[in-house]
Amino acid sequence: MSERIAEGSLLTPSLRSRIGAFVAMDVMREAGARQAAGEDIIHMEVGQPGTPAPRLVREAVAREMAKSALGYTDALGLPALRERIARHYRDAYGLDIPAARIAVTNGSSAGFILTFLALLDAGDGIALPQPGYPCYRQIASVLGLRPVHMPARAESGFTPAAETLRSAFECGGARAVLLASPANPTGTMLSAAALAKLVDVARSCGRWFISDEIYHGLTYAAPAASALSFWDGAIVINSFSKYYSMTGWRIGWMVVPERLIRVIERLAQNLYIAPPTVSQYGALAAFDAGEELEAYKAAYARNREMLLSELPQAGYGKLAPADGAFYLYADIAHLTDDAESFAQRMLKETGVAVTPGIDFDEEEGRRSLRFSYAGTFEHMREAARRLRTWKA
Repeated sequence: MSERIAEGSLLTPSLRSRIGAFVAMDVMREAGARQAAGEDIIHMEVGQPGTPAPRLVREAVAREMAKSALGYTDALGLPALRERIARHYRDAYGLDIPAARIAVTNGSSAGFILTFLALLDAGDGIALPQPGYPCYRQIASVLGLRPVHMPARAESGFTPAAETLRSAFECGGARAVLLASPANPTGTMLSAAALAKLVDVARSCGRWFISDEIYHGLTYAAPAASALSFWDGAIVINSFSKYYSMTGWRIGWMVVPERLIRVIERLAQNLYIAPPTVSQYGALAAFDAGEELEAYKAAYARNREMLLSELPQAGYGKLAPADGAFYLYADIAHLTDDAESFAQRMLKETGVAVTPGIDFDEEEGRRSLRFSYAGTFEHMREAARRLRTWKA
């Protein structure tokens, strides 16, 4: 309050709103403005599939819109969708997860907010990977939480070690950890054994383990393991945005221990009322669109293979292991220590939009770039050609 009074007015934004921008979205806005002005832009800045929602999804929604008023659903989502998600865990992971433990959410972003509010109080610490998805730390800051960063560097394969997590709990005072595998921005993936070890650290320390599994389905060797395979007390957050190619539909889900479901329900009722009904009907159909979704994944794999060959020829050879998702994270320390200005110049001079690493790691990210290869093969190949001829 004293800070706001000192500024001469109470009509100022809240202190909690003073968070950093989601840089990838800022880059997308700038790239979109240039595109609207007639420039030939290739989007590699956001993790957004260049493919539409599957045909079955669109058809299901058209049918439902023709016959239904599409009013509110339960705060936890359509019972049929919760049952279908439970079946997905049986089919994909061999896990028996009751539908009663599943909450449908307004995208994974709402899942993070609901989880943080359900588990942690203002001032509590939460262990987060660095580099990592920027909205983890920004949402935590808005809610008055204290991010406890866990460096995950190239020499460790960009995955946090068990001793690093234990230190975050015992020395950093974190009450929970949030990890993603496959990860954003690096595309790296924890082996089942490594994930099990990290889950065991949280369980043995009496801390919460939150697993962001939004990129499950998008792996290029072994499938990703779920934290639920190693601890029934883990909280899982997932979404239909990435593998299911439904970013703008803003629909996701959570799996939580039974004792938390009513907590999540009360929060969801008050914050969101219910997930978007039309998107829930689309999500219900998405599970039957496997053939089309696997074709999408094959297209990403082709992009990945081509860029792993072409980007080093353009000077971007220090890449994180690209196990999953649709990102390549490049070390550009030999080119600059100001990735933000470098990315801005790249966009202006080549029309290729990428995200500077400061979005994911405010210190080391000054020497990194993230390339998203979720677009068409033609666009990815053209981006590589432009970067090969660009005098950076």
